[in-house]
Amino acid sequence: MVEVQPLSAIIYNQEKVDIKDCFAPPYDVITKEEQQKLYEKSPYNIVRLILSNAEDRYSDAKKSFENWQKENVLIKTDKPAIFYIIQKYTTENGRHVERKGFIAKNKVEEFSTKNILPHEYTMGGPKEDRLKLTRACEANFSQIFMVYSDSSMLVENEIAPKYIKNTPLIDVTDDKGVQNLVYIIDEPSDIEKIQKLLSNKTLLIADGHHRYETALNYSKECNTPESQYVMSYFTNSEDDNLIIFPTHRIITKFIEPYVLLESVKKYYDLTDYTFNSLNKKDVKAKFLAELEKSNAQRISMGLYMKNVNKFYLLRLKDNVEDLIDAPDELKKLDLTVLHELIITNELGYTKEEQMSQDGIKYIKQEFEAFDMIDKGTAEASFIMAYPKMQDIKDISGAGYRMPQKSTYFYPKLLSGVAINPLK
Repeated sequence: MVEVQPLSAIIYNQEKVDIKDCFAPPYDVITKEEQQKLYEKSPYNIVRLILSNAEDRYSDAKKSFENWQKENVLIKTDKPAIFYIIQKYTTENGRHVERKGFIAKNKVEEFSTKNILPHEYTMGGPKEDRLKLTRACEANFSQIFMVYSDSSMLVENEIAPKYIKNTPLIDVTDDKGVQNLVYIIDEPSDIEKIQKLLSNKTLLIADGHHRYETALNYSKECNTPESQYVMSYFTNSEDDNLIIFPTHRIITKFIEPYVLLESVKKYYDLTDYTFNSLNKKDVKAKFLAELEKSNAQRISMGLYMKNVNKFYLLRLKDNVEDLIDAPDELKKLDLTVLHELIITNELGYTKEEQMSQDGIKYIKQEFEAFDMIDKGTAEASFIMAYPKMQDIKDISGAGYRMPQKSTYFYPKLLSGVAINPLK
């Protein structure tokens, strides 16, 4: 049984600060340059808590957190509540999306209960870093991203409409052009409906695996009532607005195009799309559309190489999956096939090189995967199709985890919408 509770949250006091200058992306996607820009935005930007640039970042975050509360920059909400969020944006292809979800807190539990499932592996360094920050500040500053399944769309269709008629608590457009609207759900009867809905659901961690495992470790270490919960964002996998973007594989170590093609032809049937400077945009659009159509029927991906005026659609040959030593649930994943047969067997990358991105890069932005080839900073880009939610569910449900950097749930959640105190 999953136990969910409303947040007795700490939020920004909008009478004291300009809220749009206080938010930040999750700590793990913030570059040094972005960190500096966020610092310059406001002396109260949440980056100073989640990713301080001080020599002792943890004690500095603790000091800032305490001072901001004393200054009433951060204040407590009047009563426990659930924060309903609508994120509006337009995709590169012109589709208008409104992803919906809500922030609450859930009781942390071991993965062995099968109530909460991971889908990616974690590394020790980030977990130790987040644990030190949690110990110092005794609070969650960012959310775990959880996915549940509800075909009745109870929250979206029955509960939320009553609240989105009101003026939002927050209306902020981030640097990526995503509008974030936040509403407060605080009626006890509605909170109870949400608790009941999630009580018998299985939750899938979409993003924030390191933070979740940190929360699990902290709950054992502290063993206080508050420490047994972690702040999470919950979104419904049945909503068409939940889009998972792929993470593309970029080869930066030199390889001759014809050599790579010969390797690829062992496992995939190829269709090429030749372009010139005048029709490249149209050909690219057709290529990407065909990639998605093909991948719906059979494992497919794209290939774009330096100094080759062609896009290649790769469609896996029959029974090739049998060459892979992996569980059936993983064999049906395009990235498993690519990594095992091409990147490891044909190109000779070790698992360590793949983990450390030595000679290979994992790129989230589709345009960047093409631009690196056009600019000559990479040799080849494997363009991945959009991941299927069902594949993720099947793999996680069977107790397995996906390859590194498999999924990109977009848009990222803003840090700073709510803070969950742990004391």
